[in-house]
Amino acid sequence: MLGINGPEFILLLIIGVLVIGPSRLPEYTQKLANLVKEVRRMASGAREQIKEEVGIDIDEVDWKKYDPRQYDPRRIIKDALLDDDAKPVSPGAPAVAATAAAAAVQTKPQTPTRVIERLAEGEPAPFDSEAT
Repeated sequence: MLGINGPEFILLLIIGVLVIGPSRLPEYTQKLANLVKEVRRMASGAREQIKEEVGIDIDEVDWKKYDPRQYDPRRIIKDALLDDDAKPVSPGAPAVAATAAAAAVQTKPQTPTRVIERLAEGEPAPFDSEAT
């Protein structure tokens, strides 16, 4: 509870009673009770609104399925790497893929040529008034 233990909480209550005073204490306890009731009403209203909009009951949701602590990143990566996504579409597909891979290895990739645009002598650089 916010790092406050029992004796500290009792001490804070005693200090609160002394600061508020016995004359205003019933008024503040009533305000606290009204606040708790309002928060409960808002929470139940939010639950009903979610039920109406989504169409599911929150109590029926299996929250353990969505717990991030159950996921092991190593297992997820291992499963993704071992998953065989290269399934042939047709019986001739592996041969086509193998010949395409061999052709890609044999051809030397061409490096793109870099085009550098230079301003003419004495021409001012473009200015963007909206730049920071």
